Amino acid sequence: MTTNDTPAETEHLPEHTQRLDWMKLAPEVYKALIRLDTAARRGVEPALLNLVKIRASQINHCAFCLDMHSKDALAAGESATRIIQLSAWTEAKHFYTAKEIAAIELTEAITVLTDAFVPDEVYAKAAAEFDATELAHLIGAITAINAFNRFGVSTRMIPGHYTPGV
Repeated sequence: MTTNDTPAETEHLPEHTQRLDWMKLAPEVYKALIRLDTAARRGVEPALLNLVKIRASQINHCAFCLDMHSKDALAAGESATRIIQLSAWTEAKHFYTAKEIAAIELTEAITVLTDAFVPDEVYAKAAAEFDATELAHLIGAITAINAFNRFGVSTRMIPGHYTPGV
């Protein structure tokens, strides 16, 4: 194949089946999560919020949320490069601000909780970049996306059909 050749069109594998539609079956739970997300987002810059949601969704392997939040970020003007590099941010810090790195580190610490707590140094970095009110909202936003991710992966929500702004 030369550089001008394109690969032959191949047939993709079929979509998996969603296990259940939790939003319809438990609308009160869904609405409560929406309220949490709405309340938390009021104190977090939209571009930063998109990075947090994408990073948590990467860690949690939530393809539905990755699809949604990557599309939202692109529609809001985020660069594809910053979205692509987010999964390797430790080697691509120069694409992000100190505040964004602090939020990404905090997102990872809260999402994984491998040592059953958020390390003091991670919290201290975030506290140095965000005032207390912003930090409380950021923790709320991280908590909300992790809850959405858990519904997404446990019910096998199907990615690929989300359209921003619709």
